[in-house]
Amino acid sequence: MSKFIKAALASSVLAASVMGANAAHAATASADARANILEQVTVTNTSDLDFATIVTGATAGNVVVDAAGAVTCDAALVCSGTTTAAGFSVAGTTGQTVDIDADATVTLTNAGGNAMVATLTESATTLTISGTAATDVFTVGGSLAVGANQADGAYLGNFDVTVNYQ
Repeated sequence: MSKFIKAALASSVLAASVMGANAAHAATASADARANILEQVTVTNTSDLDFATIVTGATAGNVVVDAAGAVTCDAALVCSGTTTAAGFSVAGTTGQTVDIDADATVTLTNAGGNAMVATLTESATTLTISGTAATDVFTVGGSLAVGANQADGAYLGNFDVTVNYQ
């Protein structure tokens, strides 16, 4: 036999043994693929934060509307009218917990550009969705800083709340 044929035959045998060795060491495994789909969470405003009517004087003061809507008015101010905390309802997948986050403050301005700032407080920072409209709610109250001799007028501001699944 020629050297060339012997070399080719030896290479073929070597290649076959290497291929056979790889196949003998192969293994296969399988895995499951999963997904958990949640209904899109929604939040709806049901009432606005209302500090009602405030009469200011020579001294600054604060008006606090708590998360239940109850008012506390500093002695330097006179408060009247009906106050309300902002109300929100949440809908989504029953049994899931959501995080609640409101803006920290809201600036209220009048037509003349005068401003006051309210610090906001949520009634809850989390909520487990029950699927019952009466319990899937939260409120936002605030503490409004009224300046001494605050300019009169109707003041309005806007704030956001964000609700996300945990």
